[in-house]
Amino acid sequence: LPGLALYAAWVALPLVNSFLLSFTDWSLTRPATPVGFANYARALSDPLFWRSFGSTVGYTIVTVAGQLVLGLGAALLLNERIPGRGILRLVYYLPVITSWVIVSLVFLYLYNGQAGALNWLLVDVLGVLERDVAWLAEPSTALWAIAILGIWKGIGWTMVVFLAGLQAVPDELYEAAAMDGAGPWSKFRHITLPLLRPTTSFLLVVLTIGGFNAFISIFVLSSAATGQVGGPLNSTDTLLTYLWKQSFAQLDLGYAAALSFIVAAVIGVISLIELRVARGMASA
Repeated sequence: LPGLALYAAWVALPLVNSFLLSFTDWSLTRPATPVGFANYARALSDPLFWRSFGSTVGYTIVTVAGQLVLGLGAALLLNERIPGRGILRLVYYLPVITSWVIVSLVFLYLYNGQAGALNWLLVDVLGVLERDVAWLAEPSTALWAIAILGIWKGIGWTMVVFLAGLQAVPDELYEAAAMDGAGPWSKFRHITLPLLRPTTSFLLVVLTIGGFNAFISIFVLSSAATGQVGGPLNSTDTLLTYLWKQSFAQLDLGYAAALSFIVAAVIGVISLIELRVARGMASA
């Protein structure tokens, strides 16, 4: 009962109040006025909402794919008996436990358009580029530069989960495959990948939810680089940054509440689809 009381006070009641708020027009400067489904209809016809939705989908696809591929690669490497394996695991995991604000400020320095380390490497050292690039101030590069930060920070956590899945694979299967003449690629394709399907399904759902909830890095990098949340021409606006602007910049709290439940519904539908696809692949 104490646990339920705390849950009701801090989670359930605020959710109910937010849901009721989504059916009103309230901006802190006037009393809340019931508007029915007007806020939800407004979202469906709001071009900035759809633009932020598309940016969120793109960001999620890139970060989820990057974390899965690189996390699996790191897990395969650190699952082998190599010198310093424990230290390497710690080094890979350190970004996960580092503050989002701290790593965002570090990447802000790396992406600096005039004195950044990335421009110095690509222009002065490697000569790949002819001129410095304002990575966070260009609409074509800003969101994807932030996505690289998301991938880098999440590799360690994905690696740990994959490591748990790899260590659950019986060694006898690899020994039997080796006796039948299977090489490393055949073992990976026919043993490792199929037995990692439950782990991959779990990661796919959790990382997708995390991609749709990306906020701190986008907020810090876009506002610090361009002076406004959403970056140049709103190119880095995702669902949560757009929701934040409606809430705390425009003070349109009723519309922001409606946006939050639309985001929750989208995440729920995508997660269900991913789970059904994963179960179908597992049964096949």
